[in-house]
Amino acid sequence: MELEIKRERINDSVSKRRAAGKDLGGRRQQFTDSQIRNARRLIDAGEPAVHVARDLGMSRATFYRRMAELDAREWMAKR
Repeated sequence: MELEIKRERINDSVSKRRAAGKDLGGRRQQFTDSQIRNARRLIDAGEPAVHVARDLGMSRATFYRRMAELDAREWMAKR
């Protein structure tokens, strides 16, 4: 019973914050978009993606995900 009430309060809070366009919290991104763009330039120049991601201090999968997110944001901005 108590868990249901708590879950309901959390869901209400999240929906209100989303409706107001506010931040939901979570971990802040450690790398900027410009760092990801520079890393992409290195890959385009022939550097292995594994090495570039390791130099940034992230996994290859995280690096590819951040590149995809950046591409999506830039594509939406152009439209």
